[in-house]
Amino acid sequence: MYERILVALDGSDSSLHALSETFPLARAEKSSLRVVSVVPPYEGELSLVGVKQGVVELMRQPFQMALIDAAKLAEAHGVRIQASCEQGEPHERIVDLAEAEHCDLIVMGVRGSNPTDQILMGSLTARVIGHSRTDILVVPMKGTLGLASLLFAIDGSEFSDGAVQRAFTLHRSYGSKLFALSVADVPPHLYGVSPAAAEGIIAKARENLVQVERQAHAAGVPIEPLLREGDPAQLITDIAEKQHMELIVIGSHGRSGLGRLLMGSVTERVIGHAGCPVLVTRS
Repeated sequence: MYERILVALDGSDSSLHALSETFPLARAEKSSLRVVSVVPPYEGELSLVGVKQGVVELMRQPFQMALIDAAKLAEAHGVRIQASCEQGEPHERIVDLAEAEHCDLIVMGVRGSNPTDQILMGSLTARVIGHSRTDILVVPMKGTLGLASLLFAIDGSEFSDGAVQRAFTLHRSYGSKLFALSVADVPPHLYGVSPAAAEGIIAKARENLVQVERQAHAAGVPIEPLLREGDPAQLITDIAEKQHMELIVIGSHGRSGLGRLLMGSVTERVIGHAGCPVLVTRS
């Protein structure tokens, strides 16, 4: 499924942790590993060329050190990587490199030690998700990537169909136990204003789940269907935690850029709060 994987490093412990969690997947998939660290452009107003060059070199140091640490980590695990330090707008360079080198998956870590920090970290991760046409695996600092049990969320859209197909493929490859979650996001006040509309939302969520059960049956893939009512992001992360899921698979609507991949969207909130890795798929 993933022949070439790109791991983005930013010098943080979380990005190195994400790299280490990628090694077992790369071995299983027989993937080549591409590692990149991107130095953001210097936007200061220093007019002296020598001074500016010195500042740029200073900026590069933590990113170069990240690659040195990555090489040591890979050697310790007996894994070969191809690494480079790039310069430019980080999300643009990551996405462009993934496309230019035909990478199937981008792996990123999550900064921050609490959910608030993780949500606020979102600019780079959200921009990459917003711009990339590639699947993205986001690994939280204490998360361990496993494929024994996974939760995939559906909403009846073509975008969630990508999550369905990835989940089916993971089951075929690794025997993953699959849980399909469909959420009826009914605003509480709607029951008082229009009970029929509330029931319609629930019926739609139920029908989405029935459709996926039919797909799974036709594909010979066993799934555990889950129908819930409430806030989608909260339910996804709560169920994943309570059921000890090792991976959440969720589709992204692929809007371009952070401005369109809105803060507070289901995908970003799941990434911010999930204790396990999250695979964001493309349709």
